[in-house]
Amino acid sequence: MTKTVAIIPARWASSRFPGKPLALLRGKPMIQLVYQRCQLIEGLDSVHVATDNEEILNVVEGFGGSAFLTSPYHRSGTDRLAEACLLLGLNGDDLVVNVQADQPAVNPAHPALLAQALQEDPSLGMTTLAVPLLDPTEIKDPNHVKVVFDENYRALYFSRAPIPWPRDGGPGLYYKHVGLYAYTVKLLRLFVSWSPGRLEELEKLEQLRVLERGQSIKIILAEGLSPEVDVPEDISKAEALLAQDLK
Repeated sequence: MTKTVAIIPARWASSRFPGKPLALLRGKPMIQLVYQRCQLIEGLDSVHVATDNEEILNVVEGFGGSAFLTSPYHRSGTDRLAEACLLLGLNGDDLVVNVQADQPAVNPAHPALLAQALQEDPSLGMTTLAVPLLDPTEIKDPNHVKVVFDENYRALYFSRAPIPWPRDGGPGLYYKHVGLYAYTVKLLRLFVSWSPGRLEELEKLEQLRVLERGQSIKIILAEGLSPEVDVPEDISKAEALLAQDLK
């Protein structure tokens, strides 16, 4: 029987926020809040943290969570997920939901949608989220990744640049890529066997490795996404959102 698991890759090193997974929000480590949100995702068999840091591992096990210590040499969170799949003994047809460790207020419905799309279409190996992007500042900001997709919602390209470019100067039609993913274990195994692609190296976007190898990524459109905690200043925004959920 096919399993569906959530894995949260959590590394200690961060140029803008070292030790971010253990930052306190409303008195709890951020990784605990993310873990608890993942437990609300419908259809999951289990939730796990894949980390390169023993302190993070101890904190997760301390609040009763499941965690694995993975290699500190992974180039990406996807590589860390693939190692976690080996440690869990997952089969190729099993599904993995990748939830970022810096989204303490993640909407549990969104990862569920990504897994559901894989379950409904066996030809897919990977799904991810996007939202309409209207803020001109974010459109120009390379930290906000843009995505274009075809009429079947298959990704055509991801870029840090504003794409598509309105040649005649009119309003553009932009979608922001959101870093939530679901994969088949089979696709994850392929991913780590491929060397980084030319476009991936240029844009520094690992999802381009999948497109460069001729694989499809299904885009799921969503609304009401929670902010990511990129820097310490973002903590107050996340705490405010969490406070609203408790009302």
